[in-house]
Amino acid sequence: MVGVGDRSRGRLLEIEILDSVGRGLGWGLILFPFVLLPFVLAAGCKSSPSARPVGPAVSIEAPLGLPPVPIPPDNPPTAATIALGRRLFYDTRLSKDDSLSCASCHHPQFRFADERARSLGVGGTLGRRHAPTLVNAAYSSLFFWDGRALNLEDQVGTPIADVLEMNQSHDASIAKLKGDPSYKPMFQGAFGSEEITMKRVENALASFERTILSGNSAFDRYEYLGQKDALTPAQIRGLAVFRDPMRGNCVTCHAIGPHYALITDGQFHNTGEGVGDNEEFSDLGRFGVTKLEADRGQFKTPTLRNVAVGGPYMHDGKLKTLKDVVDFYAGRGNSNPNLDKQMLNIHLSGQDRRDLVEFMQSLTGEIPSNVGPPGKDSSQ
Repeated sequence: MVGVGDRSRGRLLEIEILDSVGRGLGWGLILFPFVLLPFVLAAGCKSSPSARPVGPAVSIEAPLGLPPVPIPPDNPPTAATIALGRRLFYDTRLSKDDSLSCASCHHPQFRFADERARSLGVGGTLGRRHAPTLVNAAYSSLFFWDGRALNLEDQVGTPIADVLEMNQSHDASIAKLKGDPSYKPMFQGAFGSEEITMKRVENALASFERTILSGNSAFDRYEYLGQKDALTPAQIRGLAVFRDPMRGNCVTCHAIGPHYALITDGQFHNTGEGVGDNEEFSDLGRFGVTKLEADRGQFKTPTLRNVAVGGPYMHDGKLKTLKDVVDFYAGRGNSNPNLDKQMLNIHLSGQDRRDLVEFMQSLTGEIPSNVGPPGKDSSQ
């Protein structure tokens, strides 16, 4: 066994040998690689350009009926990033065969939703789910029907690379954009340099999508301005049914607040939509993300704003009309072991059902004039 003293003497001998070598070869030669190493590492690990916008941030004004727009601190909207994001949103070069853009499944004509039950990807590939609206997506904390994206910046890049959607790698998308010289000054103005990166693309798209707001509907004028003639008698009755826990009970998941109404709780619920006769789901929804048994068959509550012009409905687009939706909930959805506790037995007369549909017509609001394809309005 080697004692402490022996180890100390051995260590002194090592130092003497190293000192002798150092005097013979020159300490500079021995230390040179260690001095050079940080510079070599820095040259081989070039940092990505910043994706934080430059220039003054702009205010995104919320219309009547909506709260202030939440803005992430690392991606404040600017006029340049919003304009860039708008162009990218309508650019089909983000898809593999240059046939699809973000607007192909979130079309302004359909209030930024899809008129098809399930969206079509490159080559006519059928998507897994119905494309939800992007209207008022700025207020969401989780995205997609199953909540797998944490924010708009995370969400926007997913459909580009999805094989069932735009089916193009992010590297291929960036290469295409770099091939268009007109993008360089837009990235320069938005981010301070001409470099095009996926993070910059995502930030620009997210900033544009935060401007797709809809409020100032007949319901908003009735509820928040006190214009009692803004709704028809049938719509006023329908609003009462919507709020009544013994009839519609709709506000449990489609919230209406005292000062604003997102008309969604932003949460996930199992209504039984999509369950088969054997009580098995063809789509497991939130469970696919969390792997929690309680989340089996849960899907995110959609906003009901513009719902009258945004069909078909549900995550699979199986319900074609608002009447179908009302009848589905009046029947307490589809039974399964994880059916949400809020799915109560409710009592709706034929008149109640008609009035509910009429009320949902009043939720159709205004859309900004500058969110369509670039060049289609005076602000571009």
